[in-house]
Amino acid sequence: MNQDFILPINTQTWSNGRHPVRCVRVIQETWDVRTFCFTAESPLLFFFKPGQFVTLELEIDEQTVMRSYTIASSPSVPYSFSITVKRVPGGVVSNWLHDNLKEGDALAVHGPVGNFNCIDFPNEKVLLLSGGVGITPVMSMARWWFDTNADVDIHFVHSARTPKDLVFYRELQHMDSRLNNIHMSLICERTDIGETWSGYKGYLSGTMLSLISPDFMEREIFCCGPAPYMKAIRTLLQHAGFDMDRYHEESFGATPADVIEDVEQLAQEASDLAEELERTEDRLTVSFLESDLQVDIMPGETLHSAAAQVGLHIPKACGMGICGTCKVKVTKGEVAMEHNGGITDEDVAEGYVLSCCSVPSGNVEVAF
Repeated sequence: MNQDFILPINTQTWSNGRHPVRCVRVIQETWDVRTFCFTAESPLLFFFKPGQFVTLELEIDEQTVMRSYTIASSPSVPYSFSITVKRVPGGVVSNWLHDNLKEGDALAVHGPVGNFNCIDFPNEKVLLLSGGVGITPVMSMARWWFDTNADVDIHFVHSARTPKDLVFYRELQHMDSRLNNIHMSLICERTDIGETWSGYKGYLSGTMLSLISPDFMEREIFCCGPAPYMKAIRTLLQHAGFDMDRYHEESFGATPADVIEDVEQLAQEASDLAEELERTEDRLTVSFLESDLQVDIMPGETLHSAAAQVGLHIPKACGMGICGTCKVKVTKGEVAMEHNGGITDEDVAEGYVLSCCSVPSGNVEVAF
C-alpha cells in the first residue's frame, strides 16, 4: 500500500468546523451497540481532547438531521476516529446508523468541541465512572493514557445492565492486565438466565465505591452515563462531602460567561410582554417543580424563555439545540422540540428536552 498520503507535507490537522469523512469500518460491540470508524477524504490528523464530541450531519428521509456523539477513540491513533452508538427503540438516528451506515459511506461531521475532557483537568489520580454506552468519552480518556504510558493512577468503574451489555469488555480486560496503574471494576445490575458473572452486582453505591476505590475522595472524577445515573453519582458524592469542583460530567457544550446577561435580557423582554400576557386567553402554564415556581407564557415561547421570566437560570450555550447544555426533564405535558443533535435518543425517551428549542404544546411541568 502506498503510504505517501501520511507524509507531513500532505497532512492537515483537524480543527473545529465541517469536515467530509468516510466510514471505513463497522464493529459490532454488543448485541445492540456498534462502533463506526471514520477517516478523512484528504489526509487529516484527528487531534482532539479525549472526552470531546462531534456532530454528525446526516440525510434521513430527505431531511438534514444533526446528532452529537462522543468520540470513543483516542487521539493517539490520529488518522481516524470512531463513535460508538447504542440502538435505541424508536430512536431515529441510532436506528438509521445501525440499519444504513456501512463501510464506504460518506458524510460530514462538525467538531471537535466540548469542555468535558481529561486534558483541561489534569490530575495524577483519576476516577472514571460510566454507565451503559456513556462509557465512550471515558474510554477515550483511558485509551489515551494507556497508549501514551501516562503516569496517571486510574480507577475505571463501569456499570451495565447485564454481562452481555458490557461495551469494550475484552479491551478493558486487556488494559487492566497490561498496566499496574489501571484498575478496572465492572458492575452488572443483574444476570439473565444462563449467564454467569463473578464481578460486582447491583448498583454502584457509596459502600461499593469505597471498596473499589478507597481513596476516591482524593481523585479527579469524570462521569458519563444516562441522566439518572449521573444524578445518582452526584448525590452519592455530595453526601460523601466530595469537592464537586473536581467532578466533571458529560455535557454537549459549556455555558459562556455572558449567559447571565442573556437571561437578564430575556427577563426584561418577558416584563415588557407582561401586559399582553395578562390579556391573552390562550396562555400556557409552565411549572418548575424543584424551584416551586410557575409562569404563564404565550404560545410559541420556549421553556428557556419561561424559566427566565421567573428568574431561573437554565445554563445555555448555543441556543440552537446543538450543545445540549440546557437539557431539562419534562415530567408532565408535551413539548415540540426542534434540536440539531444536542440530545441523545436515550434522553428523549426518558423525557428530557433541550429548553432552548422546546415549545410547550400545553401546560407542562419541568423538573428544575
